[in-house]
Amino acid sequence: MSSNSETASYVVGLIGADIGPSFSPSLHEREAAELGLRYAYKRIDINELGIAPEGVGELLRMAQRRGFRGVNVTHPCKQTAVEHLAELSADAAALGAVNTVVFEDGKAVGHNTDWPGFQQSFIRGLPDVATTRVVLLGAGGAGTAVAHAALSLGVERLAVVDTDFDRAGALARSLRRRYGDDRATVPARLSAELRRADGLINATPTGMAAHPGSPLPLEHLHDRLWVADVVYRPLETELLRHARHLGCRTLDGGGMAVFQAALSFELFTGCEPNTERMLRHFALLAEDAPAPVTR
Repeated sequence: MSSNSETASYVVGLIGADIGPSFSPSLHEREAAELGLRYAYKRIDINELGIAPEGVGELLRMAQRRGFRGVNVTHPCKQTAVEHLAELSADAAALGAVNTVVFEDGKAVGHNTDWPGFQQSFIRGLPDVATTRVVLLGAGGAGTAVAHAALSLGVERLAVVDTDFDRAGALARSLRRRYGDDRATVPARLSAELRRADGLINATPTGMAAHPGSPLPLEHLHDRLWVADVVYRPLETELLRHARHLGCRTLDGGGMAVFQAALSFELFTGCEPNTERMLRHFALLAEDAPAPVTR
């Protein structure tokens, strides 16, 4: 389908928890308008509906029955959605997590645009940092995508940390199978691992407006680290604010949000979006957004 189609019409959505502040609807709808497409992007919040993450399958079926072209999937449903899909892209199958589901030919097909989204953001924002040893916080859906992106970018040794030790171990084992036995580990002590690390990536929801705070004790940071965060609401999390105060180079979650959205948009529509235009739109949204209310 070409981008000059004047009559193409799409309904897509976002399934997740506490998604009211998401920029995704505006990012998608604005770019669609620029391309001459009719495009509606709906929020489907599992907390508002009183549905557990395990109930994502019924929401996917509902969206498909109602004629949605597809949905994005965010925390905490990226992994639980997998078992409800007819097919997975190669990347989604390798990661065991999806953030984009396209309904085509009567089937729900899962994709993962998070990992290339983070990869593109990292190359753009931290192109020349050391990547010998990196600590990853979070082994859920976002963490899994970021882990694969980090190792594909050349991180030599990734230390995976999660409040669920078994989940961290499972991710580390899958990374070793794909990238090599010496590429991923689960450290015994986070503080000791950080002292010798080049960088830190937060791929947990901690720092979001609905999950305020820092994902680790801030005294563990030091000025030799670079620090990246996947959270973008707020754009400056407590973690990034403290890291910048120390003089660390930092990367916020805005770039990943835009690049994954652009890739999802192309999967939904077949039209190539203008990523630079979407980045400019994101900057305007971030500038106009009210300060998040924490609780």
